[in-house]
This record gives sequence, C-alpha cells and structure tokens, in this order.
Amino acid sequence: MSMMTALIISEILQWIVLAALAVAGLALARQVGVLHVRVAPAGALDAGKGPAVGDFAPHLHATTLDGQKMTVGEVGASASLRLLMFVSAQCPLCKSLIPVAKSFAAAERVELVFVGDDDPEAQREMIAKNDMGAYPFINSTEIGRAFEVDKLPHAVLLGAGGKVLAKGLVNSREHLESLIVSHEMGVNHVQDYIAGLKTPLVKAEAA
Repeated sequence: MSMMTALIISEILQWIVLAALAVAGLALARQVGVLHVRVAPAGALDAGKGPAVGDFAPHLHATTLDGQKMTVGEVGASASLRLLMFVSAQCPLCKSLIPVAKSFAAAERVELVFVGDDDPEAQREMIAKNDMGAYPFINSTEIGRAFEVDKLPHAVLLGAGGKVLAKGLVNSREHLESLIVSHEMGVNHVQDYIAGLKTPLVKAEAA
C-alpha cells in the first residue's frame, strides 16, 4: 500500500469518526431536551377558582393598614403590572416568600400589593418584622372572597384595566417568575406550555 493510499484511507476514517460524533452529539442534545422538559419546574398552580386568566378582576375599594385608599383591580400609575400577593401572619411559607416577592417585584418593576385576612395587629407585627412598610397591605376578607383564595401563598398578576394575566399558588421565585413568563408567552399557565411540549415528544418516542 502506497503512502498516498494510506493517507486517503486515514482521512476517510477521520471523516467517518467525525460524522459518528456529530450524530451522537445530536442524539445527546435531544435526550437532554427531553429530560429538561420532563423535570422542568412547575409554574404557579392555578386551582381554577375566581376570575380566570383573561378576565378583568373586580374593582373593589379598600383601605390599607396604614390608611391608604386603593382600588383593587387597578394598576397604579407607577407600574404597568400589579402583583397581588396573598399572605398571612399564620403562614410560615408566606413569611419566607415575602423577601422573595419584594426582590422579584423590584427586578420586574411590578407594583407589589400584599393582601391578607387576619388579625390586624398580627399583620402589623409581620409587616414590621419583614420590613414590608414600603408596600401597601390590604387586610380584608372581601378581597380574598372575590378572588376565591383558599390556600396561601397565592399570587395574582394584573395588567392594564385590571385584566388577570396570570395567577396561582406560589412557593418560590420560580413560581413568581412563571407568572411573568406565561403572560409573555401568551399562555394561561406555564403548565399548559409544558404539556404542549410533552405531547409531541411522547408521540415522537412512540413512533
């Protein structure tokens, strides 16, 4: 075998190996994508109660604990979005999520309004301990009933005119971010989007 022939064969083998590696890389990338979808963090869980996504929230007049008059269902002039965060002094998870909600609201430039239904003094103590004085806090049974909130912590994202953009139970920053993501993607909930991705993947795997 001549030297030239050996070089040609070596070159061909190298290209075959590179092609095999490319195919293996594509297969691995696909499997990583499938795994990512399967273990993707769930978004805020909507119990299906109260004003639905796309509906307009009820415009209810309320007074905050510090005496400020507000209309729930309207977004303040200082922001384009309002986040109603339903919490309670009796809810340990709520307390741990308060600083997360404040950080999230600042990062996303969302008007944050806390809503509760508890003893006013207990709520004021929670506000003091968690440095919530800069945020409106409405303590009212009427608001919770209007949005049919029965589990905490619960969040409702409102847009122009008080339109409900997203909502659900939340217990992490990822859940809060999913409210913004679902709104920007034009889906009711992140779960809807994930379910839509899983369906074609399942069909493809079955085929």
